[in-house]
Amino acid sequence: MDNRENPPAARHQRTASDESRLLGTALTTRHIEAFGRKVTTTAGQLIGDPTSSVHYQHAMSELQKELRRPGIQQRVFSYATASPTELVRSKLSASEIQHRALTYLPDELLSSIPEDNNVYSLFQGFQATLPDEESEHRKKQRWRNPKGQKLLVQPDNADRNTPLGKLKKEKHALSHKLEMMSVRKNMCSSEIREIDNKISNLNSMRKIVLDRLSDLEQDEVSTEQELLEVDNNLEDLLDELGDEATLDRTATPLTELDADPDTTTEAISFMSASIYEKLPSPNTKSKRRSLGRRKSMPIRHEHLEPGSRIRQFQAHNDMITALDFDAPFGTMVTSALDDTVRVWDLNVGRCIGLLEGHQASVRCLQVEEEIVATGSMDASIRLWDLSRAEHFNFSSHLQSTKEENEDEDEDGLAYSEDTAEAAPVPQTSSMRDCPLFTLEAHVAEVTALHFHGDILVSGSADKTLRQWDLVKGRCIQTLDVLWAAAQASSTTNSSNDGQWRTTGRLPDASADFVGALQCFEAALACGTADGMVRLWDLRSGQVHRSLVGHTGPVTCLQFDDVHLVTGSLDRSIRIWDLRTGSIHDAYAYDNPITSMQFDSRRIVAAAGEPVAKIYDKTDGRHWDCGAGASVKEEAGEEESGRLSTVERVRVKEGYLTEGRKDGVVGIWTC
Repeated sequence: MDNRENPPAARHQRTASDESRLLGTALTTRHIEAFGRKVTTTAGQLIGDPTSSVHYQHAMSELQKELRRPGIQQRVFSYATASPTELVRSKLSASEIQHRALTYLPDELLSSIPEDNNVYSLFQGFQATLPDEESEHRKKQRWRNPKGQKLLVQPDNADRNTPLGKLKKEKHALSHKLEMMSVRKNMCSSEIREIDNKISNLNSMRKIVLDRLSDLEQDEVSTEQELLEVDNNLEDLLDELGDEATLDRTATPLTELDADPDTTTEAISFMSASIYEKLPSPNTKSKRRSLGRRKSMPIRHEHLEPGSRIRQFQAHNDMITALDFDAPFGTMVTSALDDTVRVWDLNVGRCIGLLEGHQASVRCLQVEEEIVATGSMDASIRLWDLSRAEHFNFSSHLQSTKEENEDEDEDGLAYSEDTAEAAPVPQTSSMRDCPLFTLEAHVAEVTALHFHGDILVSGSADKTLRQWDLVKGRCIQTLDVLWAAAQASSTTNSSNDGQWRTTGRLPDASADFVGALQCFEAALACGTADGMVRLWDLRSGQVHRSLVGHTGPVTCLQFDDVHLVTGSLDRSIRIWDLRTGSIHDAYAYDNPITSMQFDSRRIVAAAGEPVAKIYDKTDGRHWDCGAGASVKEEAGEEESGRLSTVERVRVKEGYLTEGRKDGVVGIWTC
């Protein structure tokens, strides 16, 4: 009853509650009415008196009625609370949104569109990729059409069957073929340019990574130097602690002699103060800084182009007679006619000491890990232990070296001679603890030596080979080369009457009687001035086999498990098969061979030229490496001929060191 009597009031209450529920706290009826009043006031000021404008009053009342409707208020509220993403999704389907996202191009891409310089369209390029000749099957299918179409093309076919039509057809086909060839040429040219750009970008990236690798290796060296210093400091501290403990245990009370100062002064005056201060104390130990071996091996030379110069420096003031190194960027030992033997740190290109003791120039040497063997013109052999050398700290120069390298050639690794000469000279006493012992039995200069394990074999101008026991430090066997040659000739050919074999060339007075040798356990290979290569058995002291082929003195040799490679003054290098004793291969050069060594891939030789001659065994290619090669390409053969010749070469894992006649040492990649 009450509801019927007051239906407008109840409906008004429900409407207000619904509006408040729909609008919430963000937008209410009061806010809308305030907005309406503001609009009315603004419009009244613009239009005139609101009482005189019936239409305006009517429009505003209709607007207020519309705004009071719950549906309108709900839409306004939903637009106010909805995010832009929801609004887009409500108006567009998922497929339309994906299409617009895929087809949208930002302004950055549109501004960097390359110019189209192609003279051919995309359709022509696609047409050029199709085969030239159509198959017979497709030709037959083309003419299988309804009768009506056949009638339409009959006149054209009739024209084609005439000689004129055939020539026109052939001309059209050839023109089309020529056009397609032009399109394909243009496509190939575009691909080549694209490949060139990619190669250029890859080379730039490679150089960046190579520089990064060089920096890492320099940091690695400095870290190892710091680690070595910490180890040395730790050893010193342990020694000091041990000395203090020993002094504490042996401490005794003062005696009357110690307590009397007059007696002490009289004892000291027994000798001069300068001599007394130099006497070694029994409780004082000599502190030696070890060089130490590198824990990590550098690899950047493996990624450089073959023939790239790593560094070059003036090592001696006269011709280099021998050189050898233990590992790439490791330790190198060189000797020359200036009667000096120098030890080098290849990583920084600095001399770290001198091996002093020989009375004449060193003719041959070998470096094996930290042991060095040197043979001299004073007929003696000396062994050295580089691990006993005092550590010379170059860590302060590493950073400056690194900055200097950045200003050098493209490889970023080259050193100039000025930087090497500006290096600090190490103390002459840095190698004073390195000598182990001296082997003296030869009566003439030592011209060749080689050691493996505890056995060392040396060859001398006294025409003998001597086998040494490195544990006991004495000679255990002497081999007479002339006697062995006489025995071999008498057993093989009695007509020779045991005479020394004469070569086809005039005898060279400067050639060494024993030019080269190498030993491995009981096997020994020896090359002599008569051009013979003799294989000895050290257990019996007899010649097992003689290899005949060279016509000049043998100056260098090296063997592995299958082959023996020899170099001679007859300007040839020969490769022998040890299983059969026959020549496997041979190579001729323009000048005598003075030095040779090979690794797993290449044979490197010094052949009286300003370059090192390299033979790549994998692809059979001969090429030159060294300063003379680059000068020859730029200035010609005359300028390259003015450079000093290469006298000695050594190679390990593609890391090549060369010693020249003017005392310069060059380091290259091969």
